[in-house]
Amino acid sequence: MAVPSLPTQVSPPELSLSEEPPARVSGAEVLALPVLAGGAGGSADDNAGGVTVGPGAAELLDRVELDLFAVLEHARATGKAGEVTTLPVAGASSLADGDLRLVLLVGVGSGTPKELRRAGAAIARRTKDLDTVATSVPAVGDDAGLRAFVEGAVLGSFEYHLRSSGPKARPVRRIVIAGGSFTPEVLQRGLAVAMAGWRSRTLATVPSNTKNPQWFVDQARPIAQQAGLGMTVLDERELEAQGFGGIIAVGQASSTPPRLLRLEYTPASGKRGAPHVVIVGKGITFDSGGLSIKTGEVMASMKRDMSGGAVVLAVLAALADVDCPVRVTGIVALAENVISGNAMRPGDVITHYGGRTTEVTNTDAEGRLVVGDGLAYAVSELKPDVLVDVATLTGAIKVALGQRIGGIFATDDALFAHLDAAGAAAGEPLWRMPLAQEYEERLSSKVADADNAPGTAQAIVAALFLQHFTGGLPWAHLDLASVGDAMEDAWEWTAGPTGFGPRALLYWLEQRDPLSGVG
Repeated sequence: MAVPSLPTQVSPPELSLSEEPPARVSGAEVLALPVLAGGAGGSADDNAGGVTVGPGAAELLDRVELDLFAVLEHARATGKAGEVTTLPVAGASSLADGDLRLVLLVGVGSGTPKELRRAGAAIARRTKDLDTVATSVPAVGDDAGLRAFVEGAVLGSFEYHLRSSGPKARPVRRIVIAGGSFTPEVLQRGLAVAMAGWRSRTLATVPSNTKNPQWFVDQARPIAQQAGLGMTVLDERELEAQGFGGIIAVGQASSTPPRLLRLEYTPASGKRGAPHVVIVGKGITFDSGGLSIKTGEVMASMKRDMSGGAVVLAVLAALADVDCPVRVTGIVALAENVISGNAMRPGDVITHYGGRTTEVTNTDAEGRLVVGDGLAYAVSELKPDVLVDVATLTGAIKVALGQRIGGIFATDDALFAHLDAAGAAAGEPLWRMPLAQEYEERLSSKVADADNAPGTAQAIVAALFLQHFTGGLPWAHLDLASVGDAMEDAWEWTAGPTGFGPRALLYWLEQRDPLSGVG
């Protein structure tokens, strides 16, 4: 069957730095100035409503007569992060070269990174289909604020389309960050992390009549080559010969057979003795539930069930750009979980890599079967210091946490602390869930080492199932089914698959000692 080719997709904005204030950036159609909530400080006097207009306002007011405070008061602006007050100024020829159309007064709260991320996304949404924005919004923050602003501006611009007529809207072509004292290195690191999020979101959004295990491998090849990654692929014959019973069983009904993708990053220092992290991603390119079939409503979003694999690829591709100091190997277990005469059946017993057996009582609990193989392979063949897995694993985690917080289970408190702090800083928050041994007995099977779906405390039991494949190593399990989809545009998230995860992992792995205290 021929695989449809993808139409050309939109590109994210180009971001650059300028020492000039926004009002002096040539060719800018839009000036975006920060508005701080009352008491947060700024470079202009307080408005009667308690807000403050920040850097860039004075230079604008020197060139044109505008009463910004009257505009803000009329709009009842509060300075809340992401709030935008629009002021048309077409024809103000005293400004730059006369291209200016709009002034956006953008709420930044008190100027924290989280608030600047939201402000960046708000600017991106208000300026689609335009050419150039000049903004001093990041100037109210520090380097962390700049990076967050960049993430918001890039990810808030995200578009994906398969329309014959082209995209509904295009991101603004260029955003000039004006008037700050930031270095290009900080900007580039922010762009690397933002683009990792863009990449994982794109991969998760591709429909499954295009996306299958081999397609994912084909996407990874040029990415790995450009990023200087080692790459190994095991096909279905090699997987079967080496005993990857979980991946084979899940993928055996599909006309597009399973794959295992291995990507390897070595830090620029080239030290082979550097600590070694392995990240395993769930790569189910479509999940019908198998013979334990999902309902139509739930199945409709299952093109994104390979989000964990997308996160792994996006993270590995960006490690050099953030100067990660440790060795990292990414494993993506790729399969399509569908129905045919050869489908895995409830009651089947499979043998995983390394020999552990599982009784399959629910074919829709397939993610843990492929991730278990990946973890066992990592322990046996790669000898990591730390294991992390990333998966849209259980609907139960969504019941527990809603759709804006990811779940994390961890066997090591220091590892959890690193990931928790990184997720909070990156705008991808995680909430620790218990590896409660009280539920271990529920994994019991009469015929195998474990039952894959005992049906109680499902997110916890799934984590306990995976723990048996980790060899006692420090391990964190990210169950991101709660945040795999966004129901609507909100902040840097766009409606649809989110690709949640790369920013949290990159904020962790860029630390000078990401394994400090672990083990």
